[in-house]
Amino acid sequence: MFTYLDPTVRERLRSQGKLVRIDAGGTVIAPDAPPTAGEKTISILGPIPLPIEKNERKLCVDWYASVRHTELSKVEELAEELRQRDGQQSFAILASSMAVNSVLVIGDPVNRPDPLVRVHSSCLTGDVFGSLRCECGPQFMAALERIADEATGGILVYMSGHEGRGIGLWAKAATYVLQDAGEDTYQANRSLGLPDDSRDFSDAAALLKYFLKDKPFRLLTNNPKKITDLNNYGVANITPVKHVIGVNDANRRYLTAKRDWGHQLVPDDLIIK
Repeated sequence: MFTYLDPTVRERLRSQGKLVRIDAGGTVIAPDAPPTAGEKTISILGPIPLPIEKNERKLCVDWYASVRHTELSKVEELAEELRQRDGQQSFAILASSMAVNSVLVIGDPVNRPDPLVRVHSSCLTGDVFGSLRCECGPQFMAALERIADEATGGILVYMSGHEGRGIGLWAKAATYVLQDAGEDTYQANRSLGLPDDSRDFSDAAALLKYFLKDKPFRLLTNNPKKITDLNNYGVANITPVKHVIGVNDANRRYLTAKRDWGHQLVPDDLIIK
């Protein structure tokens, strides 16, 4: 993804209210304020009108892109160095692996009680390729549809750095090979010397605080750990809402492993409908 923004364009976006910077508590701060030691800040770009059509249904959402300000600063420093060296052809270096998260807003959730929210971990194989080895693709689209059907509206936070529960696409591919040899999804992670779940929800917490202003909300999830992680980052007043969809012969063993690991799934949830 191309991450660089020319300084003049950046200033224009700020003057239009399209580019803001927030701290870990979701509070807007000065764009050039130096961070204190260990402080994490996030830059948010949007709203961007984004008509979506999936499964023959059209949705109108506002898209916000977000990135950690520290990572963005590194890219801008590199861009300045390349400019000084007249390195225009080297700007492709800036297509880095930086994780750019997204927030999709439907309706006006901040001014409605108890909006519906989904924090969705990126899954290239499920969300894009349409893989049946997981339920991620159907969960993603069903969450957007459920939010659109709500009078309260809501938010979907798309965490791009969460592929394979945080291990990345390359390691995820290796776990698939191990799963095909008989291991379940968690055993495969351990065989690679990786945690069962290494996702970081701190950015999601900051974004939820910014967009919802600490108001109560309902969260589409079957994973109690996700709620615990958000709670640990200061996001409270969460009501879980079960979100089971996309069960099939190819992913039922995977879902059974998730149930055994702690996801709130019962035998009836694993019946193919």
